[in-house]
Amino acid sequence: MTMTLPLAGVRVLDLSNVLAGPFCGYHLARLGAEVIKVENPKGGDLARRLGADPEMAKRLMGLSFVAVNADKQSVAIDFKSAEGKEIFLRLVEQSDVVLENFRPQVMERLGLGYGILSKRNPRIVYCAISGFGQNGPWAGRPAYDQIVQGLSGAMSVTGDAQTAPLRTGFPISDTIAGITAAFAISAALVDQRASGRGRCIDVSLLESTLAAMGWVVSNHLNGHVDPKPMGNENFTAAPSGTFATAAGPLNIAANEQKQYESLCDIVGRPELKADSRFAERQSRKDNRLALKRELEAALRTRPAKEWEQLFNERGVPAGSVLSVPEILGEAQVEGRKFVEQLDAEVSGGQAMRVTRPGFLLEGDYPEPAPPPVLGQDTRKWLSVIGYPAEEIAALGAQGIVAFANRPTVAETKKMPDLKVRAETSSS
Repeated sequence: MTMTLPLAGVRVLDLSNVLAGPFCGYHLARLGAEVIKVENPKGGDLARRLGADPEMAKRLMGLSFVAVNADKQSVAIDFKSAEGKEIFLRLVEQSDVVLENFRPQVMERLGLGYGILSKRNPRIVYCAISGFGQNGPWAGRPAYDQIVQGLSGAMSVTGDAQTAPLRTGFPISDTIAGITAAFAISAALVDQRASGRGRCIDVSLLESTLAAMGWVVSNHLNGHVDPKPMGNENFTAAPSGTFATAAGPLNIAANEQKQYESLCDIVGRPELKADSRFAERQSRKDNRLALKRELEAALRTRPAKEWEQLFNERGVPAGSVLSVPEILGEAQVEGRKFVEQLDAEVSGGQAMRVTRPGFLLEGDYPEPAPPPVLGQDTRKWLSVIGYPAEEIAALGAQGIVAFANRPTVAETKKMPDLKVRAETSSS
């Protein structure tokens, strides 16, 4: 069954680049919104040139761009020209949301800030994502994910005493900010539908990251505890962390008393239940390293996969530590259609694949369209907002807009560099 998506009928102008904004826009698109990427005619989103495949990056379809831009359209406009501004303002009149992740005040300097846009469309929901928010002493500072990870305290509690500070293995601050923005926009759209009111939403990577660190931050604010890096140990409970086995590491989270007691029985160490060092939750936390030594001595008799099955069968949460290729190949992930195949190819002729959002609704998601070629929808949208064909052609000739048709697979193989095609005014 193909579902009716909750954001069907919503139109989003996505001016954002690289990750936080595009990740937000991707969630909105997969929930049914019509998301139009508004890009610079000269190269578009920087992520078009990022990713592990240099050939795809050369074609302005970098794998970083592929990850978060399926199901979107692309309109290429030069905002610095008066004509380009007017095109954008006409699009705003017929849209519900504007999403951007420029530095604060950039849109105002372009004459396209929320105050101007809301006059053209009082219902517009405007979401600005930035490193530190639209005001404050750090507002004008440049910010990338790693900078925010360090400033937020996240790196200070990642790793252990020897390795901290340590960044996460993926851009977590950008990602969390994107999800935060998608949530805020969706909430604002509910009110927009009910009251006709627009809103200006200010999303900060720094604050989004700190908000996601809720337990750690609360322990400091309310318990006067200075958070420390604990490696793979869980500061809330023991035994809860990563343990060595006969083959491979194993995560165990025996956070409840009954889970701990079952764990002791399963590994053949029932006497640990009565050991005064480990009998109660707090004493186990106080003696976590001693408990870990006792348990690992028993765990080294079987591989992680065997222990994982034994523990889960008895209600003790446990899981092997998998690589990305390993988890993507698991039946749990494959069976829920988390990885989707698109009607496009990457280098070598393999089908392009993306991951859907991390939730399901009551039916199957519609098959997403491939990520857009730069400017592939410019001509269509200029026509929709009232520009005649001859004026559209003139705007293209002046470089104010750029056009590109989506190439077929056969055409793509013949084009070593899509950048040339995407930046011309020919259709």
